[in-house]
Amino acid sequence: MSDSTTASDSTTASTALAAPAKVDARVPRFTATVTAIVLAASLVIATFSRSAAAALLVAQAAVFAIGALCCPLRNPYGAIFTGAIAPRLGPATAHDPVEQFRFAQMLGFFFCVIAVAGFALGLPVVGGISAGFALFAASMRAVFGICVSRLPYMLVSKLRGNVPACCQNK
Repeated sequence: MSDSTTASDSTTASTALAAPAKVDARVPRFTATVTAIVLAASLVIATFSRSAAAALLVAQAAVFAIGALCCPLRNPYGAIFTGAIAPRLGPATAHDPVEQFRFAQMLGFFFCVIAVAGFALGLPVVGGISAGFALFAASMRAVFGICVSRLPYMLVSKLRGNVPACCQNK
């Protein structure tokens, strides 16, 4: 019996390193919670120092980039959840498609880059609005579990002719 457990554990470990097709639904919600806190902090900091807000947003953009380009479990927030929090919880009961999560991370990256540019170029309204959009999206996912990037993801997927199972018949 221990041999089958060991084989199962090694399969799970190798699957976690490769980009899985689905991810525990609690991972995107946790990352959205941490992201919302970071984005809210950047907006508060922007009232005192636009350069400090831009620096914080650069760090958040890097987190988004890792989530968009790599497996979402490798971005710092996903790694914290899977390494420190998930083992203390029960097994996942729901899963989200990884590609949709990566698309959401890409959109977050896009809004953070615009916010950084706004603050760096002396356009605090542009920076604040862009960071505000990202904060709204992260808050919707964190608080209500609603992914506001779902519709854009479905549209882009349909335009590419590659409609994933999560978007079929919608």
